[in-house]
Amino acid sequence: MIIVLIIVVLFLIILASISLKIVRPFEKGLVERLGKFHRIAEPGLNFIVPFIERMIKVDLREMLIDVPPQEVITRDNVIVTVDAVIYYEVTDAYRVIYNVAEFIPAAIKLAQTNLRNVIGELELDQTLTSRERINTKLREVLDEATDKWGVRITRVEIKKIDPPQDIMEAMSKQMKAERSKRAIILEAEGYREAEITKAEGDRNAAILRAEGDAEAVKKIAEAQKFKLSTEADGEAEAILKVFDAIHKGRPTSELIAIRYLESLKAISDGKATKIFMPYEISGLLSSVAAIAEISKDNIPLSK
Repeated sequence: MIIVLIIVVLFLIILASISLKIVRPFEKGLVERLGKFHRIAEPGLNFIVPFIERMIKVDLREMLIDVPPQEVITRDNVIVTVDAVIYYEVTDAYRVIYNVAEFIPAAIKLAQTNLRNVIGELELDQTLTSRERINTKLREVLDEATDKWGVRITRVEIKKIDPPQDIMEAMSKQMKAERSKRAIILEAEGYREAEITKAEGDRNAAILRAEGDAEAVKKIAEAQKFKLSTEADGEAEAILKVFDAIHKGRPTSELIAIRYLESLKAISDGKATKIFMPYEISGLLSSVAAIAEISKDNIPLSK
């Protein structure tokens, strides 16, 4: 009796393990009944009929496919080795199980084929410098092709692109030559800019010096003009005062003649050998002679 009980308990445990299925939060369960799709099991504890139903679990998380390295020919007939990775996620658990037999091998072959097509449209230089373009183009092609499988291609990344060794050496020499060329050009441009800046500085300095000299000449001329104008104004004012004083004193012709003789005496102080007399004095000679005759006994003219 005990043995029968133990057998019954074991049978119930085995039956429960077969009947109760746990679906995790990132999974979907596809339940088949007698080989035909019956329902989708949601995350949690699910019960299936033993020996009649079975459950296929599908992971809905984003997953990775590593595409093996392969040789691809570019448009300019250069063979390069390309290695890529594909990121994808299942959007429809039903289609990824029933619309494709083995999704991962199918995706790898599809990626390799389209990788040849995409890179075959580019030259070597474009292939090496256009990884983002290749990634985008390949992702669009794969996403469109895998849409009927219930899969969305999220990203495609080119891990490496390796040209042949001789091509790499030639490209290295070319890059070195380009760098040397840029260095020479930059040095020449720097020298030219320095010479231009120096010439502009010299020109500006010469202009400033010329402007300073012109301003100095102008100031000196203005000062000289002011000096001469002031002196002329002073002399004119002095002449006017003397002229007014003479007219206010009402001088006679005799007094004028005497003052003129005193002036001649001051001029002929014994050092001069000649006396220059203005032509206009001839009209006064008679007056001067008369005055000299009157005063010859009293006023000595010279010693």
